[in-house]
Amino acid sequence: MSTTQIHDGNMPVDPASGAAVRDARNLNARDDHISPGEIAVGVVIGRASEYFDFFVYAIASALVFPAVFFPFEKPLQGTLYAFLVFAFAFIARPLGTVLFMSIQRRFGREVKLTVALFLLGFSTAGIAFLPTFNQLGFTAILLLSAFRISQGLAMGGSWDGLPSLLALNAPENRRGWYAMLGQLGAPTGFIIAAALFSYLMSNLATSDFLDWGWRYPFYVAFAINVVALFARLRLVSTSEYTRLLEERELQPASVGELIRSEGRVVVLGALAALASYALFHLVTVFPLSWISLYSKRPIVGVLDVQIIGGVLAAAGIVMSGLIADRLGRRTTLGGLAVLLAVYSGFVPTLIDGGEAGQNTFVLVGFLLLGLSYGQAAGALTANLSPKFRYTGAALTADLGWLVGAGFAPLVALGLSAEFGLAFVSLYLLSGAASSVAALSLNRMLNLKD
Repeated sequence: MSTTQIHDGNMPVDPASGAAVRDARNLNARDDHISPGEIAVGVVIGRASEYFDFFVYAIASALVFPAVFFPFEKPLQGTLYAFLVFAFAFIARPLGTVLFMSIQRRFGREVKLTVALFLLGFSTAGIAFLPTFNQLGFTAILLLSAFRISQGLAMGGSWDGLPSLLALNAPENRRGWYAMLGQLGAPTGFIIAAALFSYLMSNLATSDFLDWGWRYPFYVAFAINVVALFARLRLVSTSEYTRLLEERELQPASVGELIRSEGRVVVLGALAALASYALFHLVTVFPLSWISLYSKRPIVGVLDVQIIGGVLAAAGIVMSGLIADRLGRRTTLGGLAVLLAVYSGFVPTLIDGGEAGQNTFVLVGFLLLGLSYGQAAGALTANLSPKFRYTGAALTADLGWLVGAGFAPLVALGLSAEFGLAFVSLYLLSGAASSVAALSLNRMLNLKD
């Protein structure tokens, strides 16, 4: 048997896996130029499918899982437990990045992406078919936790390098515009997920919704993942895409070497967008939990207002591209962090201000989220040397999500229940302060935007 090694970039892979990669590339082989617009389409498709999956679980954590998996606790405590399980994915995500970068070095990009998205689909489908606590006892909670961890590992592994490639191939004076395109996946995914839950809750009795209706969004998420997998593979398996990645040196690097050489840049990059990540769950998940626990307001009405907020967030993301191309991404992020700090001071008054105040909190929050989140992706990853940019961009996002967003619903609800809504303001203010500090330090060190 031949021992000839086949190379993917500079990394050796075994002959069997190399043949599989070649077959995948030949299936979609094309030699014409891939424009930034085509890359942007791949980014939007990939991110929209991931965010839909993301928000289906997030909404269920606030509205379904406390009653289905933690019925033995009071509603508040059950919701806190559900939010704790929700955070497991964010803890697992950096580990998924490390694991799947190793898979890519060994077997190639297509194999890594396929395995990651199949794991994500399997985990999502597993939750859809999961028996409740009343049917399976504590084993149901253990399985829910295992599937959530698997989702986090898969999210870490789904990094395909498209956002970095898009940023590097965008025209110099349009990088803010192209940076925001991938972020449109967030409001798109949220709008579809919230609309689906709103429809089901409006048309089903509460008992039917908690019994079987909540499972349908997870079925839809699985189907969307399958479609998105083939859409992304069609792009990443082309020879032109491979050539662009190799030209830009967008190849997986050792995480240990990355941390030793450029760990400072990774930390600053994660903190620079912390205000956006902190706000992310405070206007999506937290209001659903707080209002369902402490208000008699129909939760479907809150979802409908959040859908409008999602549209405002999408508009804010588009606006952020125009603003960033005029002022610079770092200045845009810093300015929005200051606005978020101001907004944080009104959180208690708005949330505790009846339906009008809650609607204002949600709609203004979504608009600010769009403006800030539009430039949050890879805000400082240009500071990474080319050798580490592929892995560094993924790990920076993972750490930003973990520190800023992973525990946000748990912390916000726990603090507000125990000490009052003013502590939610302090939580958001701390995220804004961290962003301003990171951006200021980046400027002092004369690093790039």
